[in-house]
Formats: sequence, C-alpha cells, structure tokens
Amino acid sequence: MSVIEGTRAANEGVGYGGAIKVARGDYDFAVDGGAQGDIDLMGVAGVPSGAIVIGGFVEVTAALTSGGAATAAVKVEGADDLVAAAAVSGAPWSTTGRKSVVPDFTGANSVKTTAARDIVLTIATADLTAGAFKAVLFYLEPLPA
Repeated sequence: MSVIEGTRAANEGVGYGGAIKVARGDYDFAVDGGAQGDIDLMGVAGVPSGAIVIGGFVEVTAALTSGGAATAAVKVEGADDLVAAAAVSGAPWSTTGRKSVVPDFTGANSVKTTAARDIVLTIATADLTAGAFKAVLFYLEPLPA
C-alpha cells in the first residue's frame, strides 16, 4: 500500500524493487596478505546474479603500501568497475578515509552482475606490504520472475 495516493510502495513493481541491500568486503594485509592477483573480500559470492550496484564507498583504514610500484583496483563484475587501478602511492589508496566508487547512484554508472559475485581486490605490478580497507556496496536485487 502506498503512502501517497496514486503512487506505488518501494517494493511494488516489475523487475527491481524492495529495499536497497548492502554488501561489504574487507581487506586487511595482516589477514589476506598482499601478493599480486585477486583477493576475494567477502569470502562468498554475496552479490546476487542480476543485482544492480547503484552506489557505495571504500573506507581506507590503513593506507596501502608497497615495496615497489603496486596498483590496486576493486571490482564486482569486471575490471575497474568499482575502483579503477591506481598506484597505491597516490589517491585513493595513500590516505585514510572514505573514497568514491564508480557507481554513483546514476544509471550510466551502475553495474549489473551476470552471476553471483564477490567483491574483489586486484593487486598488480608489485606486492602490497601493508594496508586495510572496507568496500561497501549498495545494490538492488531483482525480484523473482
């Protein structure tokens, strides 16, 4: 039942609806290490197939560091779809605080998953030696057909 006559409740309609859901993945060098490659941050494919990621943030709690020129990126569906690969010596990885992700609550920048997915950190060009962050995503889950 809608609150305003002539409108629909947030969970009524076709396709997407209901509450915005949250997925969170954590990276901590002390727990996950820092070798080049992909590191799953949730430990499960917690973002469902067909989800539309509409926004979120990364909160760096300890700056990422490297003995070389490491880059870090965060993805949920494909390369660089949340945080584009960037040297850990610069933004967004070199300082603590909340950082933006690509999906910014606009249709053009949203990301649709094609299968159930984990949030993934991709480390390239050199290993990490320290750092920690939380990746928080807001998404809409499709309603059953």
